[in-house]
Amino acid sequence: MKESQPSRRAVLRASGATGLALALGAWSGQHASAVPTLASTPTTTVTDLGPGLLQFSLMSSVVVGDYAYIGSRNVEPARVVAFHLPTHKVVARTDVPTGYTIQAMAADPTGRYLYFGVLQKDGGPQNNLYRWDLGDLTKPATSIGRMGDRDVRDITVAPDGVVFAVGGGSPTAPALWEYSPATGLVSNRGIPAPSSTLARAVAATRTTVFFGGGSTLGGGGNASRASLFAYDRAAATFADVTPDEMVGDPSMRELAVIGDRLVAGSAGATSPAKIAIMDLAGLSSYRLTTLTGAVTKMYAAHGDTVYYAATDTLESISLSTARISPVPYDGPSLGEIWGVDVRGDTVVAVSGYGFVAEVTPATGAYVVTDLGEAGAPVDAQAVMGIAAGGGYAYVGGNGAMARHSLSTGEVLNLRMPGEAKDAEVLDGILYTGQYNSMGIWRYDPRDGQAPRQAAHFPTDQNRPLDTQWDPVNRLLLVAVQRDTEGGGALWTYDPRTGAAANVQNPIDAAQLVRAVATRDGIAYLGGDNAQPTGPRGTVVAFDPVRRKELWRLETNQGYGIGSLVVHGRYLYGMALKGGFFVIDLELRKVVHTANLRPVCPQWSAMLLNRGRIYAVSDTTLMRFDPKTFAMEVVVPQLNGGWYSGCHVNSDEAGRLYTLRGRNLVVIDDRP
Repeated sequence: MKESQPSRRAVLRASGATGLALALGAWSGQHASAVPTLASTPTTTVTDLGPGLLQFSLMSSVVVGDYAYIGSRNVEPARVVAFHLPTHKVVARTDVPTGYTIQAMAADPTGRYLYFGVLQKDGGPQNNLYRWDLGDLTKPATSIGRMGDRDVRDITVAPDGVVFAVGGGSPTAPALWEYSPATGLVSNRGIPAPSSTLARAVAATRTTVFFGGGSTLGGGGNASRASLFAYDRAAATFADVTPDEMVGDPSMRELAVIGDRLVAGSAGATSPAKIAIMDLAGLSSYRLTTLTGAVTKMYAAHGDTVYYAATDTLESISLSTARISPVPYDGPSLGEIWGVDVRGDTVVAVSGYGFVAEVTPATGAYVVTDLGEAGAPVDAQAVMGIAAGGGYAYVGGNGAMARHSLSTGEVLNLRMPGEAKDAEVLDGILYTGQYNSMGIWRYDPRDGQAPRQAAHFPTDQNRPLDTQWDPVNRLLLVAVQRDTEGGGALWTYDPRTGAAANVQNPIDAAQLVRAVATRDGIAYLGGDNAQPTGPRGTVVAFDPVRRKELWRLETNQGYGIGSLVVHGRYLYGMALKGGFFVIDLELRKVVHTANLRPVCPQWSAMLLNRGRIYAVSDTTLMRFDPKTFAMEVVVPQLNGGWYSGCHVNSDEAGRLYTLRGRNLVVIDDRP
């Protein structure tokens, strides 16, 4: 863990001029179509606490010669840094004008060029493929074009220098894309799996390109499972060569051509990951082994041995026997590993915690270098969950949670695997819903211990989205999405006893649980659907102790539910893209709706604070009148630097915490 300098605080005051109710579409239910205005004009104080989370975060790495080239994650502009292994220093970097993350990276066979692609927020006409000339690191990378899928998830270079890339994030299924250095053209070579939602693996020989697809994101419904296709470059045809043992896995996760073999790895969910060592001369001939964990990626060969990243460790597999062996290593946890290469007699592992580990498998010796200390840029990262209480505010990111002292301004980055998607502070103790498949984590700043897992749940219940404290049953409630299987879950956790339970698909088999609220010991669950068609927007009243549905109601929103909160007899909800609704819990009917899309373009989070209902969107903090349901803007133009949905939380004094840009702000809103 590394402590950064305290941030400078700036205080701004928002006048009552922001308190005008906005006429934003038709109002219905028991209220008149005219938008009511609020009589009060409270004074709102906004205090800037500085960047929410500062770190060098990464998502890819490739070793070429004496350098590890490392791609950034969730910072803008996206960039690649060159880490010189002999001196353990970052000696160069290149920034690119598009994208927020670099996951795909590969060098050409000559070692002259590094090709990489970016993940993007939208699939507009901007380029997403780049090349860096490693012969002169003082020159920036240049764009080589655009593949039609929004996100570039993997890239490879064939022995003849032709580049192939795969990804996803577009309305259509992922395609195989080709870039020819000779012509400078990017071409679509076809969609081999029309029901796939994501492709994360590609490898190539002079004659064949191997395409690994599946549905790690947006699974369930009619989405496909793991698929491996061989594309004949001369005939321009695809052939399905998926090993039978892998067809039930969510997706192919990694591919590498090593000598005369293809090493293919699948992603696990309800069952562990697998690795197949396939004969290129006859792909139906292979050896296959099942791992103990759900992850296998980043293959690097040394003779008969292939090293790879498992869940949070290094392992190896023998090409000749397919036998798995651990790599001796007793250094700091590697967490999420985003690069594995062999250099001499060492394995170079690049950790999502922001360091490079050089491990000697024969002896277990290792050298660890913090990339920030080595000169990598430490910037404000896109943020996930936020919580406050016990004298601290917490801001979640990739592999870390920043603890902001509210008395001194000191900021300490707590190392945590995965991502804290949402969090609560209960009696001074932080509890998080931790992605990916990490369950609930716990951190008490008073006991001197590092954050640790408090409860685990089935691996396929991988994406917690919303946390809520139930004061009646004294349970932490967590709303969950199942990325690979579709549907969702409700988790319950008792902090006193450590007892944990879960209910799978409490709404239905299609709807994930995106939001949870509570009153009088009843949980209210808000449904959404990762598939483009199917049910969404259902509200279910649920007994979290008996794990039993009490009743349900269709909100008839055009999009799924983004957030919920209860005040008195009313359940307030915001659908994605600003569909606001109010349910009378005694009548069990929707009594009010409004279109708030101008101030809620996509995501939202809601809470009850000081007896008033608040919601934050990607752009705006707003509140609602409990009698008229009129919306009032509290703080406009927040434009929070969120990665996976916005958040707002409060401390014991009723101060609100959210983002403005990528800075943490505390908002004191008094009548």
